[in-house]
Amino acid sequence: MENRMDYGKIERKARIRKAVVRTITYVFLVLWAVIVLFPFYWMLLTSVKSYSEYNSEYIPKFFISSPTLQNYADAFTAVPLGRYLLNTVLFTVATTAIMLVVITLAAFAFARLEFKGKNIAFVFLLSLMMIPNELVIITNYVTITNLDMRNTFQGLILPSVTSVFYIYLLKENFEQIPDSLYYAAKVDGTSDMKYLLRVLIPIARPTLVTITILKVIECWNSYVWPRLITDDEDYYLVSNGIQEIRENGFGRENIPAMMAAVVVISIPLIVLFLLFRKQIMAGVSRGGLKG
Repeated sequence: MENRMDYGKIERKARIRKAVVRTITYVFLVLWAVIVLFPFYWMLLTSVKSYSEYNSEYIPKFFISSPTLQNYADAFTAVPLGRYLLNTVLFTVATTAIMLVVITLAAFAFARLEFKGKNIAFVFLLSLMMIPNELVIITNYVTITNLDMRNTFQGLILPSVTSVFYIYLLKENFEQIPDSLYYAAKVDGTSDMKYLLRVLIPIARPTLVTITILKVIECWNSYVWPRLITDDEDYYLVSNGIQEIRENGFGRENIPAMMAAVVVISIPLIVLFLLFRKQIMAGVSRGGLKG
């Protein structure tokens, strides 16, 4: 009887300890979520404040009673924000599509094909990741300028159509697929290209989706290269457009209108991440595991 009571006490203490740990964990996660999401909330809140209301606030207000959408209308009239968005979409889609073809073929070659010097070539390829990005930008700028591709979409796109990291990630993913599938396909007379298209790509789809989303985000947020290679407003991307809005659109003091433009530019990426967050996590974990 006494042992039974002791066991009940131990079980209750374990349940209490587990509940306390769970409560502390959830409290920490909620606080962390507030810290992470607060800048987005502040950006959205500021974007619906009028210019006069924003300037009259000596103490920032975390709520607003009379929101306005005039700032969003101004975002498309002060500067050609619609054209910047269209340019960014074209740049992002073209760059991502070409890069997927390049890295898929390269990853397949390093993962499944046998050729002389493959390991040395792959080590050399990985060593390119150690080169500072500033040196690559300088080289690319000189090359694009010599090819007379400044202020063109070709000049914007070409330096971004490959990625050593994505080749490595996709190669690791391809190597997780059993070799027996490849040998069986070769026995059946399947070509390497058909094996890649019908077997490897469908199996590696989560990783490819992850790479696609990460590349879209990278292209959408690209700033240094577009700023360097274009000075024609017809080829500005949204990253350049933010600077143009600040300098020649609303001015440096019209923060609500600036925030409205930033919200418009940020919404596509936020929606993209929310729609494909599971695929992103699955692709990263799949590409990072070796088994």
